[in-house]
Amino acid sequence: MSKSRRKNIVADSGKEAENPDKTTPAPAEQPVKQAAHKTAKSAIVGSKKATTEDAPATIPEQNAAPPDSYRDPAADNSSSEIVNHQPEIDTTMEVHHHPELDHKPRPFKEYLLEGFMIFIAVMMGFIAENIRESIDNNEQVHQLTSQLAQDLKADTSQLNDIYSEESQILKSNDSLFAIAQQPLAKIDTRKLQKLAIDSHSLWLFHPSGGAVGAIKNQLHLKRFSNSKIIGFIARYETHIELVRTVQDISLQYQRTYLDPFLRLHFTPANLFTDFNHRQPTAQMRDLTQNDLTQLAADMALVRINTVELLLDNRKLKTDAVALLNYVKQEYGADEQ
Repeated sequence: MSKSRRKNIVADSGKEAENPDKTTPAPAEQPVKQAAHKTAKSAIVGSKKATTEDAPATIPEQNAAPPDSYRDPAADNSSSEIVNHQPEIDTTMEVHHHPELDHKPRPFKEYLLEGFMIFIAVMMGFIAENIRESIDNNEQVHQLTSQLAQDLKADTSQLNDIYSEESQILKSNDSLFAIAQQPLAKIDTRKLQKLAIDSHSLWLFHPSGGAVGAIKNQLHLKRFSNSKIIGFIARYETHIELVRTVQDISLQYQRTYLDPFLRLHFTPANLFTDFNHRQPTAQMRDLTQNDLTQLAADMALVRINTVELLLDNRKLKTDAVALLNYVKQEYGADEQ
């Protein structure tokens, strides 16, 4: 039932209450009015149920409406309006604004001071790094040059020993050259054999190149690149190669000139005895004056090469001593 119809029914009931003196309706009209009253009541109950279903489920049961038999139509209308009223949800987003700060322009001197401080910090870091690198490089240079000094000391000692032994070989070459020019009948064959074995000797030089090779790999170091050590090492290595060349020629001469003489004219027993530093016998095989002459000519070549080997030995020692002194003075290298 609509709201206007309910109002008409309520108004009619009010008029009946105001006019009690009016005659009551006939019995035939009462059922019609009762039916209309029931219809209005059922409509109110239906609207009440609809409102109750739409209302939130959180309404406590103690606030539920009383039964329909005790309900006043006017109260039902007002209660339905209250139930239908739902609170509105504020969906407005809160925005927090940062306060506006008043930034005053900074003086130019402050920017200049900050830039200067940054520059000082960078420069200090750069200087500290250079100092650390310089300390490491100096330590590495000291270790390499100390090792080089030890190697050079060992090389000079070896060169001195070789020079002494090669000098004895040169004396044997001279003596063999002299005796080979004598008549065969006057030759002491034991002495001839001994001189031939002594001339067959050779002392090879083996340089200690460990430190030199390491320094050549570290020439990028400032203390090496700005020094004269490169020139000293180059000169020293040049004379090492020269000594090796002369040594190879000496070996070739021994195989070409001395070995055939030993194989052809020494007895096996004497050859074995001579190389074991024992006293040989005077016996020799198929020795002629022409063989002695050929031996003298061959020994002239051998002697020249031995002299060259001694000269190169002294040059190499001079280079080694010069490099050793430079390393001591320039880098304070220790020989021990």
